[in-house]
Amino acid sequence: MTKLSVNINKIATLRNARGGNNPDVLSMARYCEQYGAQGITVHPRPDERHIRYDDVRRLKDIVTTELNIEGNPIDSFNKLVLDVVPTQVTLVPDSLEQITSNHGWDTRTHQAQLTDIVGRFREAGIRVSIFVDANPMMVEYARRCGADRVELYTEPYAAAFPTNRIRAIAPFVEAAEEARLQGLGLNAGHDLSLDNLHYFHQLIPWTDEVSIGHALICDALFMGIKATIAQYLQALH
Repeated sequence: MTKLSVNINKIATLRNARGGNNPDVLSMARYCEQYGAQGITVHPRPDERHIRYDDVRRLKDIVTTELNIEGNPIDSFNKLVLDVVPTQVTLVPDSLEQITSNHGWDTRTHQAQLTDIVGRFREAGIRVSIFVDANPMMVEYARRCGADRVELYTEPYAAAFPTNRIRAIAPFVEAAEEARLQGLGLNAGHDLSLDNLHYFHQLIPWTDEVSIGHALICDALFMGIKATIAQYLQALH
């Protein structure tokens, strides 16, 4: 079964826009789990423009499913992850200037760096996923870095889906097959939505986990978080 991990960054963005603690990030995490989400994802950035490092530490105490921390493995991020010891860490090569993640790792070029940090996290008992583009070589080198899983960066799939879904999914099927050949677990995320998630899952049903935030929270503005999570779970079945 493919698990749904809800990224709650946008809840923190809304809270931070006004100050105070409304909406409450911890309460939203509890509700997401209560309504069927099988994981909670956060992507703290050094400027703390949405999820704050302190939020992550507090979430560790209340998340009862799986906590997934995404981010660029800079020193402050690494310390946070090792302090919290989540179920999973997802390594993402984003810079301070990026509004959101927009590419995966070149795992061949950065093999030495990634091997070192993957080893440190795995030694602490943390499952490690590396964020990659839909490129079989990047998947292969993620395995050489010692990763447990790869997460496929799915924005190109989402962008091409409305005009040609067959062409859109083809490189992702190829990369997913390579992950299976390499013995890696498979995650996917970025711009997956109710429009394109079911087809992705139909063609790549061995996906272990999808991490969805922006589209899911946008849908929840209209449908409510309970009904929205139910719709996303239905898309995965």
